[in-house]
Amino acid sequence: MIHTGMKNLFISVLTCICVQQSQAQYTPYFLKGTLKENRQQLHRNIVNNIITKNLSLPLTDSTEEKWEAAFEAIEQINYSSAWVDAKVHQVSTELTAHSNTFQCAFLQLVYARYPGLFQQTVSTLLQHTNEQQVMVMAALNLLKSPANEAGKKLAAVKTKEALVSDPNNPVLIELLYNIQHPEILFPTETLRDLFNKNYLAGNTVVFSLQRKNRDYPGIVLVRDTAGNFVRINNQLFAVPQLAKSATTLPGYLRNGNTPEGIFRMDGFDTSASNFIGPTTNIQLTLPFEYSARHFFRDSSLTDTSWNIDLYKKQLPASLQNYFPLYETWYAGKSGRNEIIAHGTTIDPSYYKNKPYYPLTPTLGCLCTKEIWNDETGRLAESDQQLLVNALLKAGGPNGYLLVINLDDQQKPVDISEIINFLPPPNHN
Repeated sequence: MIHTGMKNLFISVLTCICVQQSQAQYTPYFLKGTLKENRQQLHRNIVNNIITKNLSLPLTDSTEEKWEAAFEAIEQINYSSAWVDAKVHQVSTELTAHSNTFQCAFLQLVYARYPGLFQQTVSTLLQHTNEQQVMVMAALNLLKSPANEAGKKLAAVKTKEALVSDPNNPVLIELLYNIQHPEILFPTETLRDLFNKNYLAGNTVVFSLQRKNRDYPGIVLVRDTAGNFVRINNQLFAVPQLAKSATTLPGYLRNGNTPEGIFRMDGFDTSASNFIGPTTNIQLTLPFEYSARHFFRDSSLTDTSWNIDLYKKQLPASLQNYFPLYETWYAGKSGRNEIIAHGTTIDPSYYKNKPYYPLTPTLGCLCTKEIWNDETGRLAESDQQLLVNALLKAGGPNGYLLVINLDDQQKPVDISEIINFLPPPNHN
């Protein structure tokens, strides 16, 4: 949705693009980039050559893209300094003089790193902009400040006005719903319906159970084609999984958090990105990303058969009117794509003060923990490989994956919270 002109380091290396087929066996991978001295050098290069160098340039039409690249790097490596803060404050005083693309980049940075600040600047921008992308980003920033009732009312008014002229816009539909229903939470009892072996019968199903606040990791479980949850050594399989983007934007926006709802699971692959790493990943498809017949596994459908009622039928009856689980539908309709479930080689020390440490955020994918020995450069621990092995045991990655926000507790999801909703294990 935004930052189409950004071509910096992190956009190129963190984008979830996968390029070649892989087997799922464990390999003692070695990556030179995970060595301690190389990680430190990369960090210095990002700080010195992307952040400091670019923000030292005069801010003009010709340097906006350099500043945007610096903003993105700040988000990705969780960087902060008093000097950067001063630069950000400087921009806030002259924001209306810059392009729509730059305004979006600045608003994204504020949303991710300075939530609740610059409210007057953002309100003024929202009141006067005619650019929908800027309007959406400004509205989201005002919603970040719970005490700003006037800001929330302004965001609602501007979103409704935009919907009058564009009533089917998926981003505006999602935004207005979230403005009007900020406290809605998942009906926990319906987990029984999701976990029932007759739900999506015959498919391998992966459940990624998350918090509304994606700073707190979720967990991922795997159900086999017979409807039984995978167990390893008689223990229910579950590993932590992060569904957080470094931007912290909502899932219906490009590079936002992983959207809530149904994904088509579509095989294994490996990534060319040194920041995703070589461990086998799980390919996922959003609605509208490919054909309807592919997403719904129905050969009778045509490419023009996209209908929200078909998506609705993919949910249990008890959840068919629960709007948050339609986020993948609207994200796909808005053009979001290339979301996968993968491991990571990103240096976790960037995020050592965060609740999700040592997991690492992405540009909106699902990410499991991988620990690389920075003295040897070898993979020491891989929850991603464990997930791939569990999926192979379940029948392979040909079915569906569901992302569900359970609630808004400010702590990681624990298996004890959902164990009573699971069917009894099949010991046959």
